[in-house]
Amino acid sequence: MTEQQKIHPVVDVEAPAPTVPLVPPGSATSEKGSPVQHRLPQRTIPVIHKRPPKKRSCCCKCICWTISLIVLLLIVLGATVGILYLAFRPKLPKYSIDSLRISDLRLNFDMTLYAKFDVKITANNPNKKIGIYYEQGGRLSVWYTNSKLCQGSLPKFYQGHQNITKLDVVLTGQTEAGSTLMSALQEQQQTGQIPLDLKVDAPVAIKLGKLKMRKVRILGDCKLVVDSLSANNIISIKASNCKFRLKL
Repeated sequence: MTEQQKIHPVVDVEAPAPTVPLVPPGSATSEKGSPVQHRLPQRTIPVIHKRPPKKRSCCCKCICWTISLIVLLLIVLGATVGILYLAFRPKLPKYSIDSLRISDLRLNFDMTLYAKFDVKITANNPNKKIGIYYEQGGRLSVWYTNSKLCQGSLPKFYQGHQNITKLDVVLTGQTEAGSTLMSALQEQQQTGQIPLDLKVDAPVAIKLGKLKMRKVRILGDCKLVVDSLSANNIISIKASNCKFRLKL
């Protein structure tokens, strides 16, 4: 044969297709012929839940900032007060009762007790760098036990550094139940020792250098013992004990 013959495989279309076994190799079958599948043992892996980080609330932050700010302000305020104290060395003013004179002491027709006292006071400012403004509204009063006999107004003035000022204050007043009070004063006068209480209430403003500070009050209480309450006579002050304090 001059030409080589090519041989091709013949495919039988009607031949059945090869079947794939339904049961995988190595598996068993039940009595009914159904395959029995062997399940592999499952392994349980524990899951660890992490807690989310705690977040500070806005309220907590505000409280912390507020406390920090207050502490800072207190530190600044304390440092400022300390510096001012070291720079100015403030001292309370000193007061003394120089004389006490009764111009009038009598019973009125309505049985009230009328009293008029003239008081001389010395105010001493010992500070070298601090001035004192005595503002309007200052009061001076004289008491016997719990009864106010009279009162008067303190003058408005400025007292400079290391200054001594003399004040003349007129006190007047009327007291209820005058007959009872007059009898008690006359009985006490026979002993030659009459206790009186002189009270001071003075609004002042402190001047530090050229800076005028806010108003404060000087409160004073002087325990006096006098020998007589005779009118138009200079009364002898046998004992005097004065205490003063500053009220912010």
